[in-house]
Amino acid sequence: MDGIFRAILAKTIGAGAILGTILGVILGAAGATSVFAQDKKPIELRYTTGAPPKTPWTMQLERFAKDVEEESKGALKIEQFIAGQLGNEQDTAQQIARGRIDMGGFSNGAVALLTPEISLLGLPFFFKDIAEQDCTLDKHMTKPVSDALAKKGVKFLGWTEVGTGDIIGKRPFVSPKDVAGLKAASASNKVSAAMWTALGANPNMIGITEIASAFQTGMVDVQASVVTFYLPSGLNKVAPVLTRIELSDAPGIIMMNKAKYDGLPKEQQAALDRAVERRSPAQLRQEVRGFEATLREMHLKGGGQIVEVTPAQRDEWRKVLQPVWPTMVKELGADGERFYTLLEAGRAACEKKS
Repeated sequence: MDGIFRAILAKTIGAGAILGTILGVILGAAGATSVFAQDKKPIELRYTTGAPPKTPWTMQLERFAKDVEEESKGALKIEQFIAGQLGNEQDTAQQIARGRIDMGGFSNGAVALLTPEISLLGLPFFFKDIAEQDCTLDKHMTKPVSDALAKKGVKFLGWTEVGTGDIIGKRPFVSPKDVAGLKAASASNKVSAAMWTALGANPNMIGITEIASAFQTGMVDVQASVVTFYLPSGLNKVAPVLTRIELSDAPGIIMMNKAKYDGLPKEQQAALDRAVERRSPAQLRQEVRGFEATLREMHLKGGGQIVEVTPAQRDEWRKVLQPVWPTMVKELGADGERFYTLLEAGRAACEKKS
């Protein structure tokens, strides 16, 4: 009996050893997988913006970076470069198309360097109000803009907001005659240059990070700017008078190098898309627009001046600039004419709904 017991015990011990070995292999493999997962670095995406610190755009960027990290479960990481750290938006927009920078948020004026017809989104006095503009962009122009950018190797991610364009300088400009003969800081697109030429000013294309010094040195006398950039950038210190003309409400565009996006694993593409969809264009616009009134109050409290034009004075600006629309469109060639046709149709459709 004793011999039988010892034989059974020996077999049990042997089976246990084998089982222990198997478990050790499994646990070891799991541990190795865990270490590998921990060591795997996230895909880093460099995001550029010309926005100064403590502005709605940088706040939105910080939030977007968190959204991307959460949606991708840490597999994607947004590296944030603000205040033109990687260069003027005119330069960085083109670098995204070339793949040197991954993604960024831009004014439509900067994006127009890639696809000139997009500058028509900033036609002065084109929309009767911002509701009509938002409807036109969201319901009718998203696909045309996406298609145009795709041809340049850029993926359209979504709309954002730049703000209402007014006139700034060292004195009021209540009439188009007030800017005649002056040197104007112009965005790097034909619509902006044509606008200043129509007003009798001399357009000078200058990057947004260089405008303040241009006012100081006398290189420029006047500029169309949005208060959401005007105040945080310190531009109001060298051009302390803001004249409320409300030329247009400037949309913004978030975009990415298309090859970089296409090269992401499908699950990370989906995660990036979900992060974008977390915040609607309406929310992003409202955050920027809601900040404008606060900034105007801050400008006045800081000793700056805001000149409110009368409806009749604003109409004077409109009468000078609206007849120039066909010239602006024609300068952009066949692509500009096709884009303008879509823009007009979209506006008309939104006007009927309102």
